[in-house]
Amino acid sequence: MSKSESTPNISDATLRDAIKKEYENVAIYPDKGYHFHTGREAANRIGYDKMLYDTVPEKNIASFAGTGNPFNLGPINPGDVVVDVGSGSGFDALIASKIVRPKGRVVGIDMTPAMLRKARSGAEEMGTTNVEFRKGHAEDIPLPDEFADVIISNGVLNLTPDKKKTLSEWKRVLKPGGRLYIGDILIEKSMPQSALDDISLWTG
Repeated sequence: MSKSESTPNISDATLRDAIKKEYENVAIYPDKGYHFHTGREAANRIGYDKMLYDTVPEKNIASFAGTGNPFNLGPINPGDVVVDVGSGSGFDALIASKIVRPKGRVVGIDMTPAMLRKARSGAEEMGTTNVEFRKGHAEDIPLPDEFADVIISNGVLNLTPDKKKTLSEWKRVLKPGGRLYIGDILIEKSMPQSALDDISLWTG
């Protein structure tokens, strides 16, 4: 396996706009049908305990589009500060807000306005006061150094073209000894440049 990272011949701005458009649709039209799983079907398929999301509003569940279950990777403790990078509809962040309890804190970061509105509305509906959602990008997080005990991310790292830069940014935001729980899709062979340059593959 090559240690070098292949990159697409697509500008970051073009890629972000395409991804944003796709997930704007997932936020507004969750039942439209996509070439990836969403909602309860996705959560159940990747092994979420239904008790974890029993108080998450249905609208936030419906627009969930994760690819893995970061809560299976290690502990999140009461009082922890958790950052959810690419928080989408708020599904994982709202779950984390219950786990960290009132003395903990959760910050969701997302670039899609419709997802941010849905996540904030869900938090308000739950009466959750220890979670907030901020606009930002995975490789440029609007938080200070050594902020988080835990970073969770679900299906987002593969949407960033410069993964070294993204992971370096996540390291910056983590406290020394902090934990990183990533749910994503991994392939063990090189992607051809034609696939890297196919924007439809990036958006879903």
